[in-house]
Amino acid sequence: MLTVENLTVQFPGRHGTFTAVEDVSLSIAPGEIHGLVGESGAGKSTIGAAIIGLLQPPGFVAGGLMQLGDTDLRSLTPSQAHAMRGARISMIFQDPQTSLNPLMTIEDQLIETIQAHEDITSAKALERAVDLLEEIGIEGAAKRIKAYPHQFSGGMRQRVVIALALCTNPELIIADEPTTALDVAVQSQVLDLIRRLALTRDIGFLLITHDIGVIAQITDNVTVLRGGKVMETGPTEKVLQAPDHPYTQSLMAAVPRLDRKLDRFLVPDSDKPAMAAPAGKSAADAERWLRGGEQALGEGLGMHGVTVRFTGPRESLLRKPDAFVALDDVTMQVRPGSVMGLVGESGSGKSTMAKVLTGLVQPSEGRLTLGETPLPLARQRGRKDPSRRLIQMVFQDPFSSLNSRHRIGDILSEPLWLYGLEPDKGNRRDIAAAMLDLVGLSADAIDRYPHQFSGGQRQRIAVARSLLARPRVLICDEPTSALDVSIQAQVLNLLKDLQSQFGLTILFISHNLAVVRQMSDDITVLKSGKVIEAGGSEGFFTAPQADYSRALLALTPGVAA
Repeated sequence: MLTVENLTVQFPGRHGTFTAVEDVSLSIAPGEIHGLVGESGAGKSTIGAAIIGLLQPPGFVAGGLMQLGDTDLRSLTPSQAHAMRGARISMIFQDPQTSLNPLMTIEDQLIETIQAHEDITSAKALERAVDLLEEIGIEGAAKRIKAYPHQFSGGMRQRVVIALALCTNPELIIADEPTTALDVAVQSQVLDLIRRLALTRDIGFLLITHDIGVIAQITDNVTVLRGGKVMETGPTEKVLQAPDHPYTQSLMAAVPRLDRKLDRFLVPDSDKPAMAAPAGKSAADAERWLRGGEQALGEGLGMHGVTVRFTGPRESLLRKPDAFVALDDVTMQVRPGSVMGLVGESGSGKSTMAKVLTGLVQPSEGRLTLGETPLPLARQRGRKDPSRRLIQMVFQDPFSSLNSRHRIGDILSEPLWLYGLEPDKGNRRDIAAAMLDLVGLSADAIDRYPHQFSGGQRQRIAVARSLLARPRVLICDEPTSALDVSIQAQVLNLLKDLQSQFGLTILFISHNLAVVRQMSDDITVLKSGKVIEAGGSEGFFTAPQADYSRALLALTPGVAA
C-alpha cells in the first residue's frame, strides 16, 4: 500500500544543509502496523511529515520515492496534496488537547471534517459521526458528541482524534507518539483500538514512538532509526528478540525490564561530540558542598489520614456545591534514604499527593511529617518555611520548568540566594558549575540557555537545580515519560547514583511500571484517591495482592525475555 524508497530529507540553513533523513526505505501493507523507533532527533517525525506532505519550510524532500498505491506522492501539486491529506492519509498527533479546537464541540469538529471531504448533508454527517464514536468505544455517543474537548478525559480525547482520522476512510494513518501522555490502562485501550481498526478496516498504520514496549505489543514490523539512517528493519519479534545491528542491541539493553530488576541501565554509545571538560570546579566540590549543610540528606516522609476535597461551582444559593474527593484518607510512609514508587491511572491522585507534600494544595484533613517533625500545611507554609527547601520537585517537562529567558547559571544560582545558602555571587557561580559536573554536564553549560540543550540534558539541569536547595526529599513527577529510551536510561542512572551517593529520599511518580520496578524500594498503588496496595516493590511485582494491581501489571506493555 505504501512504499518509501531511499527517502532523503534536507533542511538548508545559513551554515550549510542539514540532512535529517538519509536513504530511508520501508513499506506498509494494508492492515499492517509498522513501528518507527529511535532516539529523539532520529528523523521519525520527519518521515511521517514527508509522507503526509507537512514538512516545515525550509525542509524539502531531496530524493527518493514515496508511493501510496499507484499515486506518486512527490509528483502531487499543492492542491492535490491537500486533497490527499485526510482523504487517503490521516494523522494522529501526540497531544489530543492541541489537536482539537477547544471552542468547538466534538460534533462540530467531526461534521466539519467529514463535509470537507465529501458532499454530504449535515444530518448524514452527524449520523456517521455518532457511528464513528460508537465504533471507537465512546459510550452514549449520541449524547457525548455534544460535549467540548475539555469535558473528556485524555484517553477519550485521543479516541476522538482517532475518530477524526477515520472520518474519510483513509488507507494510511500516521500515529505520532499517540500514547506517550496516557497511563497504562488508557494506553492499552488506545492500542487495542488501533489493532482492531487495522484488522477490521484494513488500514495501514505507521506508528511512531520511543516506547519499545508499545512496539513489541502492537506492531507487525519495525524500522530502527539513528541519525536519520535505518539501522535495522524487519519483523518486530525478530528485531527485538534477536537484533543484528549493535545499535539495536544497545537500544534493547536500555529498555526498562518489567520481569526483573537491574542494578543499572546500559546506555547506547553516543555518536555526538562530547562537551568540553569542566573548568575549575568538579563533582567532588559539589559533593563536599552538599554534605556540608546543616541538615543531613535523606529523611523519612509521611502522610497520615490525608483527605483532599475540591469544591465545584455553586449551582444555586439553596444548594451546596458538589465536592470531588481527590484523596480519601491516604496514609503513606516513605522510609529515610529509600525510593517510594507511586503508581496508578490518570486521575488516581498521584500529582495531588505531590502538591500536598510540597505545600501547593491544602488538605481537608490529615497531617504530614518530615522525619519526626510535623510539616505545616499549605496555608501555614510561607516562603521562609524550611520545608520549602527540604522538599524539592523534579517535573515531567524540564523545558517548561526552566525559565527560557535565563542562562543556566542564573537558574542554578536561584535556590542558593533564595534560601540564603550562599550570599556571595561568585561562590554561587562556582557551586553551580560544580553541580553541573555532578549531574554529567560540563561547566561551559553555565552560560547557555535551556533551548540549547536536549531534553535529557535539560532534565539533568532540573535535577541539579533541585539539589542546590540541599533537600532531604526529592519528588520526581513523571521525570522521564517524555524522553526516548536511551536518554531515559541516562537520567534514571543519574537518579540512582545520586540516591545511592547521598542517601536521598525519593518519591517517584510514574505510570511506567517497568521504570518504577527499576527505581523503587517500596510501592504505593492509588486508585480514585485511595491506597489500594502498599509494600515492598519486588513483592508487588512478583505477587501483587490487589486485583487492581494485577490488572495494571497485565496491561503494561513490555518486551519478552
